Amino acid sequence: MTKIITAHPFDTAIELTPLGDGEFEGRTTAPYANMVGPFGGITAATLVRAVQLDPRVIGDPVSITVNYAGPIAEGAFVISVQPSRTNRSTQHWSITMTQGDEVTTTATAVFGIRRGTWTDTEIAMPEVPPAPDVAVSALPDMISWVGNYEMRFAEGAVDLGAAAAPSSASTLWVRDEPPRPLDFPSLTALSDVFFPRVMLRLGRFVPAGTITLTVYFHATPDTLAAQSDRPVLGRARAQHFGNGFFDQSAEIWSDAGVPLVTSHQLVYFKA
Repeated sequence: MTKIITAHPFDTAIELTPLGDGEFEGRTTAPYANMVGPFGGITAATLVRAVQLDPRVIGDPVSITVNYAGPIAEGAFVISVQPSRTNRSTQHWSITMTQGDEVTTTATAVFGIRRGTWTDTEIAMPEVPPAPDVAVSALPDMISWVGNYEMRFAEGAVDLGAAAAPSSASTLWVRDEPPRPLDFPSLTALSDVFFPRVMLRLGRFVPAGTITLTVYFHATPDTLAAQSDRPVLGRARAQHFGNGFFDQSAEIWSDAGVPLVTSHQLVYFKA
């Protein structure tokens, strides 16, 4: 009997075909659809993957800033990646996603070669029960992309139709569903799994969308390999709401207490 091997939905979503000269073609996938266009995290992950596939790349991701310039329509897109400058330890990239003649997304990324140095962590991992002791949370089925993640909220679950919350903070264990070993693209996507904080504060659906997202990678390949497919701990909160925009910051930790990423994003909203 022949065993049929099916690619993980995440790997299908970030699959790219090299076109030459730093260009790659990809295609949106239904499982990662959001309210308008694809889930922003999968777009950011695909941009990281494009740089990883370029033969000129050195090292691993250090940071990426993604600017969501316009809606991404269902179908094919082209990603162009070009190194702006390569130094001994860092490499700076300019990235553009287009559909036809329209620019949908721009980004800058820094890849680098990490070297052993003095190390310290000033932020503290939130104190919550281990993942197996926290129940898997029910998620809104109105948005496709959430079905690709197992989320276990220790605090701050988004309950559309609930009372307004005094705080925008959420803390949860999260991983790909079905489970998948962690790597840099999937870690990038996980950095954007936090629902817009305005929905938690108001307790209802609010039209909202990320304008710009920056992810700082603290993880190394060894850290990711050690984490494998076990849940990571994420925490997010907003700083200020007003005049149609708010910002929210997030951090993601390994279950061993190692910081994997910190991130910041600016979100547009109507409320």
